[in-house]
Amino acid sequence: MYTERPARPTGAVVWTNTPSAPGAGRVLPDGCMDLLWHDGRLLVAGPDTRAHRTGDGAGPWAGVRFPPGTAPALLGVPAHELRDRRVALADLWPAAEARRLTARVNAAADPATGLERAALERAAATGPPDPLLRHLVAALDAGRPVAATADALGLGARTLHRRSLAAFGYGPKTLARVLRLQRALALARGGVPLAETAARAGFADQAHLARDVRQLAGVPLTGLLGRR
Repeated sequence: MYTERPARPTGAVVWTNTPSAPGAGRVLPDGCMDLLWHDGRLLVAGPDTRAHRTGDGAGPWAGVRFPPGTAPALLGVPAHELRDRRVALADLWPAAEARRLTARVNAAADPATGLERAALERAAATGPPDPLLRHLVAALDAGRPVAATADALGLGARTLHRRSLAAFGYGPKTLARVLRLQRALALARGGVPLAETAARAGFADQAHLARDVRQLAGVPLTGLLGRR
């Protein structure tokens, strides 16, 4: 069973998942990064450019999902180094620091609460994320073109791409594509007809929507509806 709730820092989500049946799952690209707990270990899920197939790992999982562009400052790792990867925290941080945080999360009343507390402390220590990146995400999520968004932010194409790699793990065009996918899924899962979903989410037509979903998710849109 999967559950989630708003978390601190603002915009993050705390989630838990206890698979109810054996078999692999599918995590879709969403522009986010997660700090994960499983079987007493901490891991970091980097930003995905394609669907991530989860294994058959038994037992519960917990995580904090950070909004696009916010996790690298908190975790101290550029996003592009973790693109399409799941990495043990001990491989990213000094061993003693990773052990201390792991012990604290394991000692918490529940791992999700321990992860949330750790995220809040890291956010207090590192300060707020770059507001320019927040404006970039908002503009792209509203369907604005990348070039026009860069101009509005006063950034050249190369500078925007470089900063996007560090913050999101990929360039702004890929981020825009991932955010568009998530907009389409939200509309379709809300019962909006697929042709209207394509138009409202920013696709050229329903065929364009179908191609993008297959490329990013690995399955047809109809195979995703109703799944999490």
